[in-house]
Amino acid sequence: MSPYDPSAYPPFAVTVDLVVLTVRRHALCALVVRRGEQPFQGRWALPGGFVRGDEDLAAAAARELSEETGLCAHDPAMPGAGNGAHLEQLATYGDPKRDPRMRVVSVAHLVLAPDLPAPRAGGDANSARWAPVDELLAVGDESAAGLAFDHARILADGVERARSKIEYSSLATAFCPPEFTVGELRRVYEAVWGVALDPRNFHRKVTGTPGFLVPAGGTTTRQGGRPAQLFRAGGATLLNPPMLRPEV
Repeated sequence: MSPYDPSAYPPFAVTVDLVVLTVRRHALCALVVRRGEQPFQGRWALPGGFVRGDEDLAAAAARELSEETGLCAHDPAMPGAGNGAHLEQLATYGDPKRDPRMRVVSVAHLVLAPDLPAPRAGGDANSARWAPVDELLAVGDESAAGLAFDHARILADGVERARSKIEYSSLATAFCPPEFTVGELRRVYEAVWGVALDPRNFHRKVTGTPGFLVPAGGTTTRQGGRPAQLFRAGGATLLNPPMLRPEV
């Protein structure tokens, strides 16, 4: 290879930012951390950090996920419920002015997991919380009350990805425990889409979609009322027919 001078090119850093979504108290919530350092000290932000020199993007995202939530990323080579949180690459954000420190390119990742415990702060964050996404997106990042950097845009993209994918994939089950009822799954769809669904129609659709759900062989009364049948996620990754989002 011909002589190469790295100093001839402008330096920049790469980060990973995480849109971590869960359903808490029947609301779609995102994990945010309060920044303990400049820039945007004191502002809420998505969890994330700089990619280390010896790791690839997937490893960096998995490390940040573990540090911020204690969760491991789902290993596709080990199918089955309860095998970590769903983690996928979302998009890349490279506006030259998105970070006042230097040129920083962020590769955002989407994380979906069942109801999670209170988060713990790590890295340069001094506190962390779950917040309803509607509350976070109601204030743009131009406001002092909004998310730091361009994280409002990243969050909005992550929420729309989740809303779209549960229409045609089995991704909604990532928000559920290993065994769940149809009613619990319906409440996930209602929280993510922000609409009320007819219980009977929903039950008919999800139980009639090949490979979507499989009986777990038990019942539960944890939601109150009569015992409800428990299900597990089936082997289908794409839903046919899809679960179309109602028009609001």
